[in-house]
Amino acid sequence: MTLSDNTPTLSGDHVLTSIEICAGAGGQAIGLHAAGFKHLALVEIDEHAATTLTNNIKALDGWSWEREHCDVINHDVNEFRPLPSKEHPEAGLKKSSKFLGGPLLRRDLDLLAGGVPCPPFSHAGKQLGKDDERDLFPRMLELVDELRPRAVMIENVRGIKDAKFEEYRTYIEARLQGGRAKQPETGLEEDFEGLEYKVCKWEVLEASDFGVPQLRPRAVLVAIRKDVLGDLEFVWPTATGAPKSVFEALNDSMEARYQPYLEMGGDIAAEARKCLDDWKDRASKTAADKRDGGIAPTLVGGSKKHGGADLGPSRAKASWKQLGVSGMGVANDYEESEKKGSRERDLFRPDGPMLTVEQAAIIQGFPQDWKFSGGKTAQYRQVGNAFPPPVAEAVGKAIAAVLRAAHKRDKQRETQDLLPGQIVPSLADSADDRERAGV
Repeated sequence: MTLSDNTPTLSGDHVLTSIEICAGAGGQAIGLHAAGFKHLALVEIDEHAATTLTNNIKALDGWSWEREHCDVINHDVNEFRPLPSKEHPEAGLKKSSKFLGGPLLRRDLDLLAGGVPCPPFSHAGKQLGKDDERDLFPRMLELVDELRPRAVMIENVRGIKDAKFEEYRTYIEARLQGGRAKQPETGLEEDFEGLEYKVCKWEVLEASDFGVPQLRPRAVLVAIRKDVLGDLEFVWPTATGAPKSVFEALNDSMEARYQPYLEMGGDIAAEARKCLDDWKDRASKTAADKRDGGIAPTLVGGSKKHGGADLGPSRAKASWKQLGVSGMGVANDYEESEKKGSRERDLFRPDGPMLTVEQAAIIQGFPQDWKFSGGKTAQYRQVGNAFPPPVAEAVGKAIAAVLRAAHKRDKQRETQDLLPGQIVPSLADSADDRERAGV
């Protein structure tokens, strides 16, 4: 059976739950939330990003469910224990117990997702892969084994699809669905039993195909538990339309940035008008002339080891220059610019204005009401390292379609198997649990 866009979503009869590790500033969380998932936990080690998650969940109207039921956990994911155990009886999620009717149990969760750190596989790094201390694929696989969610979604840079990582990809797939692969630690081949999943392959998705004005290819792995998938088929999302240009994405925000100076009159207004018009001319011409429609190069967040924020290596800076933007750094907003006297640096440069954090977030596809915590560099790193929300939403909807169809199928089978007047205990218990949760 193949799912299509016409598959009923059955909204209201089944809450799809998720846990996300390495959640960052919420790019993937926003997308999955828009796709219909309700987050039980968001795990992030960076304190600024964790504060970003907490503050937005508290402030935004659409996140009332998470305000009541989601734990934002500011810890190393290696210390994250979502289920209580004999060794750790106090472990487990705290805020979701009311919804779940008790602690989260194995096989209860719908989706475990994570954008595990990309430096081990990034073309911009040393590509150490499994030998990089930042490789968190082993921890992700441990959590899959512990939780046995109905679906798994793992996001990484395109570099993980390189030939040099084929053995490691094969190992990850074998751990999930069974098969023969080389053990990374020893290099010896081994037959793995698997964790009951069907791997729906690694797919490289281009952000610009989903309305994001940026060249940002991401490799995504989706795996569905075999008993859930059954006769269903997972269908990867396809492009939603023509690429959106940087000119279209940033036009309003650029006008807003120059507006205070336009209102001052005199020489400063004339300079502001010239700079704004120059940006419009360059950005619109690039959008009209370039084959890619004038989208941005991939934003890079960098790391705490590599100084302040900028828009990437020399090639990326050259692309930004064609779009009328200086890639030499990240601009202060109007208030900070006036306070620090950085007007010329931020907005009146010969090669064009630098982007603000808010504009970088637009380039990544963040909603405009999503606010970032920390200093300017910390905020930019959160934005630059994010998984674009529209891409996460597209993949999330494809996963949700399978899970909802499986839920409907299994309920129908259970009903058909009953004799008149019979109630299967497990079905009754599940119904009682859902009734307590208000589903």
